Amino acid sequence: MSFGFKATAAANRVWTSVTFPGGSCASPVGRSVCSSVVLNLIRGIMEAPPVTMMPVTGGTINMMEYLLQGSVLDHSLESLIHRLRGLCDNMEPETFLDHEMVFLLKGQQASPFVLRARRSMDRAGAPWHLRYLGQPEMGDKNRHALVRNCVDIATSENLTDFLMEMGFRMDHEFVAKGHLFRKGIMKVVVYKIFRILVPGNTDSTEALSLSYLVELSVVAPAGQDMVSDDMRNFAEQLKPLVHLEKIDPKRLM
Repeated sequence: MSFGFKATAAANRVWTSVTFPGGSCASPVGRSVCSSVVLNLIRGIMEAPPVTMMPVTGGTINMMEYLLQGSVLDHSLESLIHRLRGLCDNMEPETFLDHEMVFLLKGQQASPFVLRARRSMDRAGAPWHLRYLGQPEMGDKNRHALVRNCVDIATSENLTDFLMEMGFRMDHEFVAKGHLFRKGIMKVVVYKIFRILVPGNTDSTEALSLSYLVELSVVAPAGQDMVSDDMRNFAEQLKPLVHLEKIDPKRLM
């Protein structure tokens, strides 16, 4: 099966955070090996059969994201932050300011293949992140969270050039600004999305709405559905400030 990949010099300049016996990604050998890791990763995702929710017994581990989502109006933000400080781990929440670009690749499959490239705007030297999110699985009523396949790797700063060389095109971009809390393996992010008014200029933005998105998530191996019970119990403690739900993205389209 061909997806129109183009092997170019750009592929030899991309590195990832994956460790391997061939050496560092900063070396010539490392750059070649690491670019192959990215190419094989993308090919593997696109050609893989649908992920089943059976426990992993060996080989490659399928990591799944368990997700609950909601929103809170601007005037209720401080109350929610105060509640999260009391419920989450005893450490200061992280703040973030990220620029995310969504890339599409149209191939023989029915719907475009989507990858997300994200970089931190307030942490100099932080790596870019390439993320793939699979189709959500909503069917199991006993599972209290949306579940989807998730792959996230760190890359070098020329990630976007690499994707364009491979035939991807940028569909849209935005800036996300907010807070990140942790409760054990659970992660809570509260953030606002900003529209970029001039393409590529992250200094020219405006808020998309008068509310903040709230996401409660856990990344775990496939089959670990018991984490959704812990997520539901945690979400109950945030009511009535915010109602976190299992939301099907298709209903929003």
